[in-house]
Amino acid sequence: MDSESRQLMGKENALLLCNHRSDIDWLIGFALAQRSGCLGSSLAIMKKELKYLPSGLKQLENSPLPFWLALFVEGTRFTPDKLLAAQAFAASRGLPIPKNVLIPRTKGIVCVVENIRSFTPAIYDCTYSVKKGDTPPTMLRLFKGQSSSVKLQIQRLKMEDLPHTPNEIAEWCKDLFISKDAMLERYNTTDVFSDAELQDLGRSKKSIFVVLCWTCLLGFLLYEFFKSTKLLSTWEGILCTVLFFVVVTLVMELLIHATQSERSTRMNLPTQDPLRQKLLQ
Repeated sequence: MDSESRQLMGKENALLLCNHRSDIDWLIGFALAQRSGCLGSSLAIMKKELKYLPSGLKQLENSPLPFWLALFVEGTRFTPDKLLAAQAFAASRGLPIPKNVLIPRTKGIVCVVENIRSFTPAIYDCTYSVKKGDTPPTMLRLFKGQSSSVKLQIQRLKMEDLPHTPNEIAEWCKDLFISKDAMLERYNTTDVFSDAELQDLGRSKKSIFVVLCWTCLLGFLLYEFFKSTKLLSTWEGILCTVLFFVVVTLVMELLIHATQSERSTRMNLPTQDPLRQKLLQ
């Protein structure tokens, strides 16, 4: 992103629009918010939260801190099956056929823009990708300590420049994702993500300090717990403790697997659908 926009991040109310590629896009956004100093006032609109709009949006006007509001307008995570369904839908409606994004669902963004534009000066247009051939980040990889390299471009747009009617806002959002699709296709074919300059977000020493404090506190409490209960003084207690941690680990892994994008709702077209056969060629 450009340096001027970087200086404004965390100092102004903003709506974040990003393509939804992996299981932990939200975590990447929170890490960005933390390094911009506005993690405590960052929110995300996902799935069931949409039914509480617009009443919840009005409350943001009185936020004591600059907030970020993230909205994944594709409505679901990107998978090959969902891309195929999106391509078939686009072909049937005479729309540009996407290759790297899904077709945005515009009712949510229309509602959000209409309710927050008076007190939100900026939209951060975020485009996220992983280099072709690299493993995308997942929650399971995160817990295993396996890193992933991601690319993120942020373009600051002025809210005042957006159109005002619902239909025009919807068309603006669709055009935005057509541009994202072209950018991602360029990256997949040339390894050039964009011409924007790289910005060093740095690492917060405060976060490391907080993690160390919590680690020491929890470690001390755990030590005192085992000391007072004498749970590790017998073979039965040791066995129960080991079994407890094994069960907790297995349950966490099952829950993480269940949330992966590959296991999300499938959106398959009928096998004999001519549009499907054409798109598979």
